[in-house]
Amino acid sequence: MEQTKKPLNNLQQRVLAGAIGGVAFVGAIYFSEWTFFLLFLLLTVLGLLEFYRLLAAKGFQPNRAIGVLLGSGLYVLGFFVKRGDLSNDWLFILPPVMLLVLVAELYRRKDAPFTNVALTLVGVFYIAAPFTLLHALAFLPDRYSWQIILGVMFLIWSSDTGAYAAGKTFGKNKLFPRISPGKTWEGWVGGVVLSLGVAWLLAQYYTDLPLEHWLGVAVLVSIFGVLGDLVESMLKRSLDVKDSGTLIPGHGGILDRFDSLILVIPFLVAFLELVKR
Repeated sequence: MEQTKKPLNNLQQRVLAGAIGGVAFVGAIYFSEWTFFLLFLLLTVLGLLEFYRLLAAKGFQPNRAIGVLLGSGLYVLGFFVKRGDLSNDWLFILPPVMLLVLVAELYRRKDAPFTNVALTLVGVFYIAAPFTLLHALAFLPDRYSWQIILGVMFLIWSSDTGAYAAGKTFGKNKLFPRISPGKTWEGWVGGVVLSLGVAWLLAQYYTDLPLEHWLGVAVLVSIFGVLGDLVESMLKRSLDVKDSGTLIPGHGGILDRFDSLILVIPFLVAFLELVKR
């Protein structure tokens, strides 16, 4: 008698989706600047759609089409400017183009037009702008650096792993119970320690940044990665949802998986620009 296969449980889904997604993600960053470009363009578009869908489910009316066009356009422009195909002068088109959101709202005939404009631009600022700034990390003056992008991702993953392990083992003192009851100070310390260890290891092989810069990146990731997670938790609590989406089996949505990276990127760009890598 033929046995029916049992569906995968949540843990099995998480492991399978994480393994497949991790290989594809790392491969796209490593393979070439164009696969890196396409990967994060896809994440930008999906992240914006997810954000606007969450708002629409609560009765808000952001201009989804304009928001996605602005966000993806910003991302594409940032890539070609940092790659050297366009001059920095092209960045001057951003303010007038962004203001076209106001003009577009004139024709929508929706309630609370300025709230709609604000929420549309919040999506661009929160999701598309950080992914656009990722190009400032990816491109050295003379070439694309997959090392820096992958290194940042390894540090985020190590921070999450260290925080989870230390929190489960030693966690007693809540870090931010109002927003995320599960996070503890002990877990955060564990994340910092593991990130610093991984940063030291990265510096031995990923020489596009020196050791002191990798250590600085690890500290920023440990701080602002956690804050990025808390910000996204605040968003979900304000909209009364458990996950931002269901796109990734067992992991939730795009914002659930990349909340730490989204907040970390601007701080890393500022740091590395100030220390003149």
